[in-house]
Formats: sequence, structure tokens, C-alpha cells
Amino acid sequence: MERTIKYVGLDVHKDTIQVAIAEEGRRSPVMSYGNIHNTPLSIDKLIRKLKSTGHELSVVYEAGPTGYGIYRQLKSKNVDCAVVAPSLIPQKSGDRVKTDRRDAINLARLHRSGDLTEIHVPNEEDEAIRDLTRAREDARICSKKAKQRLNSFLLRNNKIYSGKTKWNKTHLAWLSETSMPHPAQQVALQEYIDTLRESLQRIDRLTNQIVSVVEHWRLQPVVKAIQSLRGVSMIVAVTTLAELGDIKRFENPKQLMAYLGLVPSEHSSGLKTKKGGLTKTGNGHVRRVLTEAAWAYRFNPKKSLHILRRQQGIPKPVCDIAWKAQLRLCNKYKALSNRKVTQVAVTAVARELIGFIWAICKEMESVQENRLAA
Repeated sequence: MERTIKYVGLDVHKDTIQVAIAEEGRRSPVMSYGNIHNTPLSIDKLIRKLKSTGHELSVVYEAGPTGYGIYRQLKSKNVDCAVVAPSLIPQKSGDRVKTDRRDAINLARLHRSGDLTEIHVPNEEDEAIRDLTRAREDARICSKKAKQRLNSFLLRNNKIYSGKTKWNKTHLAWLSETSMPHPAQQVALQEYIDTLRESLQRIDRLTNQIVSVVEHWRLQPVVKAIQSLRGVSMIVAVTTLAELGDIKRFENPKQLMAYLGLVPSEHSSGLKTKKGGLTKTGNGHVRRVLTEAAWAYRFNPKKSLHILRRQQGIPKPVCDIAWKAQLRLCNKYKALSNRKVTQVAVTAVARELIGFIWAICKEMESVQENRLAA
């Protein structure tokens, strides 16, 4: 006898979880189960009780700050579970009442009808490396703010650096020798300098840790292969792969471009077609590093000594893709920059750059399969 399915919607919070249950069949009402504590013990008790009725369970909850602990716990119990994107949950235009109970009921109902968009849940190793890259990004943001505050303080007090380049050894030495007329201001200056140095040291520590951890990562060969592309440093490669996870889940580059929000928005009706700015949906971390990498293509195509060193030991088909990317993207930047804003040209290059990254990942997959077959 085939077992029926119970669709369980969870509205997850730090301390509590609101539960709703929907039976199979669109006419079956969705019932509120109530609140439970957000602890592994309470979740196990709920699953055992729902399974005791002889039903299969299919659980869903929104992605959020509580992470993927519930997903991994349910998967370990062989319970079907999905994590969905909150921004893609259908909403009624006239519904202005929002409660935890209604949210859980809505999740269970939409999960039963198949109207929810499931997100990719990374494995624990990928998530750990992703957290490390995000910690480095946070440190970089802190250093940027520290530089802005220090610059503002010096400008207010008419302390102007005469050199051409800031934040190098010469500039930091000038900061150390700068004196203020009032003792309180000298203390403030020293605190600003110390904050900046601490943030820069934190970036260096996290960068070294990323390099060390990636050496033992399952995606290390792919990280090295992606760096054969111009502008794609170790940090760009690791951030991209850690955030995207299994890139094989994208059937073609266009899906990946749309996922990262690098495609233009569109509002068309009838014979009228109107395209706007980027959708900027999906993962903003990858979109940022790709845009930074795209600036390298404003120069003429060239295999520099630095790129040749990074391509040592890389399969020839991957190097061919990297050179093809240089030829195409450098020409694209030159063509677009002549008639569009520079930032628009850079964004267009970033969009196609992720397509070449996808191609290299596919090529590396083929190389690894051939090695296993041999």
C-alpha cells in the first residue's frame, strides 16, 4: 500500500518553531500544529509523532539566520526537507496580515502545490570555507571604513599627505610621524591608526588561512584552474566556488548569470520591449568579486608572466578557454566603453566572465572523469 505524504511547514525562529501540516489533496485543509521549541530534541519528538501515523513527511522552511541545522538534522533521519528562498515565496497582493501561524500554514500549502523555489544547501565543508571568505570580506569592509574615518580626521585637522599613493609603507610611516597640536587629538589619531593596522592584519591572517584550507578542499583543482583566467585571483576563485557550491547544477551559463542577478530586468508588453538595470537577485558576494575581476579586462589581451605562472600544471583545454576569454572580454570592454558608461561595460564583462568560469568547471569535470576512467 502506498503511503500518503504529509506536507509540514515550519516558520523557524531562534527559540520557537511554528508548525503547520497539510494532507495530500488540494481540498484538504491545512491545520496548525502549534509551537515547539527550536531544539534538536523537540524536532526529533515532532518527527516521531508525525511519522507514527504512517505518513511520509515532506518538510519545508525558509532560509534565514538560523542556518541549515534543521535541514541536516532531518536529512540524517531520512526525512525529505527543502529550504526555500523567502524572496520567491508567492504573496497575495491584498494580504496585510502576517503572523507566524499564517506563515507556517502558507508554507505547507505552497509546498503541497509545488509553488516554492528550493535553494541549494551547501555541505558542511563548503559552508565552513564560505564563512571564512565572508569573514575576510567583513574585515575588508572594516578596513575601508577605518581608512575613511582616518582620512576625514586628517582632513578636518588640515593634515594633507603629499605623496601619490596612500596606504603603502611610505604613507603609514608618514602617519606614524604626524603630530597633532592637542594631546587629545594625538590620542584620537593613534587610535584611528591602530584600528586601521588591526584591520589590515586581520585581512592578512584570514587570507593566509584561506590559502591553507583550500589546499585540502575537494574543489582545490577547480580553484587552481579558474585562476588561469585574467583577473581571477585566489580570493575571487574561492569565493565564487564556496558561494555557488556545486556548479554542475546549472545546465548552462545563462542560468548561472540569471542566478547571480547579472542579467538586465525587463518589462515587456505586446510589441513593446523595455529593459532596465540588472536584476541583482541571488548571491551578491559572487557578483561583487566578479565585478572586481572584470576591471582587469580594460587592458589589451596579454599572457603576462603572472598568468603564465598560475597556468603551470593546468590542462591545455582550460588554458585555451582562458585565452579565448581574454580575447573576447577585452574586445567587449573596448567596444562597450566607447558608447556606454564604464561601469556598464564592466558589468557586461562580469556577466560573460562567469560564463567562462562555468565552462572551465565543466572542462575540469571532464578531465577528472577521464583520469578516473584511465
